[in-house]
Amino acid sequence: MSDHAFATRAIHAGQAADPRTGAIIPPIYQASTHVQDGIGGFRDGYEYNRAGNPTRSALETQLAALEGGASALSFASGLAAEDALLRGILRPGDHVLLGNDVYGGTYRLLTKVLAPWGVETTTVELSDADAVRQAIRPETKIVWIETPSNPLLKIVDISATAELAHAAGAIVVVDNTFASPALQQPLSLGADLVVHSTTKYLGGHSDVLGGAVVFADDRFFEQVKFQQFAVGAVSAPLDGWLTTRGIKTLSVRMRQHSENARAIAEWAQARPEFESVFYPGLDAHPGHEIAARQMSGFGGMLSFALAAGPAAARAFAESTTLFQLAESLGGVESLIGYPPDMTHASVRGTELAVPENVVRLSVGIEDAADLIADLEQGLARVAH
Repeated sequence: MSDHAFATRAIHAGQAADPRTGAIIPPIYQASTHVQDGIGGFRDGYEYNRAGNPTRSALETQLAALEGGASALSFASGLAAEDALLRGILRPGDHVLLGNDVYGGTYRLLTKVLAPWGVETTTVELSDADAVRQAIRPETKIVWIETPSNPLLKIVDISATAELAHAAGAIVVVDNTFASPALQQPLSLGADLVVHSTTKYLGGHSDVLGGAVVFADDRFFEQVKFQQFAVGAVSAPLDGWLTTRGIKTLSVRMRQHSENARAIAEWAQARPEFESVFYPGLDAHPGHEIAARQMSGFGGMLSFALAAGPAAARAFAESTTLFQLAESLGGVESLIGYPPDMTHASVRGTELAVPENVVRLSVGIEDAADLIADLEQGLARVAH
């Protein structure tokens, strides 16, 4: 499938029609175990669902094709994928260099779960090459990039950062959840591994939890695969099938997410209620030129900083209707959140703490005019 365009790969990779019945959609193999042809005689390599499942294998083929990778592994959640990757590659004494604006769960995993095991983490402004160069140590094993970042939509130059990291002997991991492979393909820019919360744009319908690791080559596959098998945080067959179904419309969905988000960002730029609008599609965004170079669109995520302060931000997050107050992102419906007390509560009091006047939007694929009208009435409610 590598010679086909992205939208074609998203629909067809790993999705051959059932050879017996001709069913255009491959079946869900809702089975926990597989009959063996004699002891150790596995059919197509399948023995037990934790080790492998045909539905999960189809999704993994699809995921690798999306990112232009050699292989992929599918997990029960994004954090399960990150955990398997980190424990598969790191050893006590290793160091991880992390951006200073990332998903709170990633920071918590590194600093609360892996730190007692002997892994050190440093946060740095990854858009500052000199800061990155100074922060890399001899024991730095992974440089972890999240671009666009969560929730302030910072942009990191993947190619330039990968060059710095590789020169120091470090591995580059990119969390591509916000952009999705429809808009950005980090492996082609020099990354070694890509991680996803497939719960978000890949699934796309707010109905399934999942995660993925995609590998540029086979260097780390067996290490991470062993963690998946030994610990067992695999995606269930139905969850894998739902994710595959969502992926098939990823290309067209991301175009609409991006179009709607840009319209809202331009509207917000002109509103005095917002002191800052964080969206890489705006010319004024400090990372706009890099984003335009390494992304084919700017995505459906944006954040606002309200000029009236934290109380107004909280009230605004609770004052919209089409934008529903909820955790998560990337679904077809629009969501609003207050990161300091929701998605990023775990980084309160740290160097990653989100400004308390910030509200985050996951812009869905509804009519853009309706979404802007909803935000306008939310502002009106706050003003009164």
